[in-house]
Amino acid sequence: MATRSFRSTALVATVGAVGLVLLLHGCGDSRSTSPQVGPAATGDVVSDLVGSQVGLWSAVFDAPIVQLHVHLMTDGRVLSWGRNGDPQIWDPATGAFTPAPSPAWLFCAGHDFLPDGRLLVAGGHIDDGKGLPNSTLFDPVSGTWQSGPPMTQGRWYPTNTVLPDGEMLTIAGTDENGVNVTIPEVWNGTSWRQLTGASKAFPYYPRMFVAPDGRLYYAGEDTYTWFLDVTGNGSWTGGPTRVYTVRDYGSAVMYAPGKILYAGGGDPPTETAEIIDLNDPAPQWRFTGSMMFARRQVNATVLPTGEVLVTGGTSGSGFNNPVGATLAAELWNPETGSWTTLAPNSVVRIYHSTALLLPDGRVLSTGSGDGGDGTNELNYELFSPPYLFKGLRPIVTTAPPPTVSYGQRVFVGTPDAAILAKVTLVRFGSVTHAFSMGQRLVPASFTPALGGVSIDLPASRAVAPPGPYMLFLLNAAGVPSVGRIIRLQ
Repeated sequence: MATRSFRSTALVATVGAVGLVLLLHGCGDSRSTSPQVGPAATGDVVSDLVGSQVGLWSAVFDAPIVQLHVHLMTDGRVLSWGRNGDPQIWDPATGAFTPAPSPAWLFCAGHDFLPDGRLLVAGGHIDDGKGLPNSTLFDPVSGTWQSGPPMTQGRWYPTNTVLPDGEMLTIAGTDENGVNVTIPEVWNGTSWRQLTGASKAFPYYPRMFVAPDGRLYYAGEDTYTWFLDVTGNGSWTGGPTRVYTVRDYGSAVMYAPGKILYAGGGDPPTETAEIIDLNDPAPQWRFTGSMMFARRQVNATVLPTGEVLVTGGTSGSGFNNPVGATLAAELWNPETGSWTTLAPNSVVRIYHSTALLLPDGRVLSTGSGDGGDGTNELNYELFSPPYLFKGLRPIVTTAPPPTVSYGQRVFVGTPDAAILAKVTLVRFGSVTHAFSMGQRLVPASFTPALGGVSIDLPASRAVAPPGPYMLFLLNAAGVPSVGRIIRLQ
């Protein structure tokens, strides 16, 4: 109890000034109908000083649905849907929502991006615990849906993961009768095949990642982890045991190639976090620094810097307890393993909340409700991380080609080549239920060139699975450029 009291006092000391700034600038609890356009330093010395330490939240903006499935698209807009209502396309530049009715009920489906930038959605909703066998694709270029061939079984709460060869793995979930689906399926672009040699039961929405050796790695929610080889009929190999117990509704993210952070989750919720490096010959999980607050129903978002932002969640026991909800964001530093408490948002975001990195470097925070006895939050907020208040951003004057190849050297024009410290690629987020399927950060090497930089794109499909990415230039202060969208294939 003494520790918790100390932490609460520390939070008040950290964010008290932020609350004053939010009040002065019309943020906090106020509601609005359109977002602020263009994240950057405000020009106010006090606001920018506070923002550089703990970031800054926008006002709360209205949304037509509970955005519990959210996906960045190749034109920079965001596709989302909830349990009820039509899917929506949100434009960050204007705040406008446009309906995009789907041919299937996509609530509690799995999803990830194909190499061509389309979103493949597997499964959907018949009733609670009972899933559709549908495969549904969204084309961001035409803004249209297409129905694909059905899977062998329905899936409710599955995970999609794009494979190094561009095929898509779908795993777990429950079928039309509420029975756990144990056999994974792989989409090859025209049809599905079952991995009959890889039958295994998993919890809802397994935290799956492509490992550096090309296998798939199951990181949780269970304590025991597994590697999946998708060749032939598929096969599983046991992986290292995590150090914490079950992390249900905790969030996991690949913050660097082969390196995974798994934070929070459990009942009662935990503040602990653990990491693993799958590049090691004998990888093992180990604890990193603990968050300031225990969190369940938490979202972890990798940032262009390689840091990881966590938002939302609750420290209250039970499935979805609003008592104990956490408003303060936190930022994990992979170099030190430590967490920094950031500014608090305004809306309680627990079960069915989501968070998504945008190309401009802000993070969309939305959802919560549409089930779990929670309040339906028909709104969203935008978080500007501290890096947006630490000076001028690198400028991109010549964008990379929209479609690029593995190992290709591309030119990016910038007047800031001399001050760049690193270049990173962040794969598009496709988020639901405290997990972003396919999200990862991949660094890229670069050299100065006349009028800009030459960037060497990753050569390995396992390190950087094909699909859409944001390319960021960062200076020594960790300030990113606006992300430029590319498709690696």
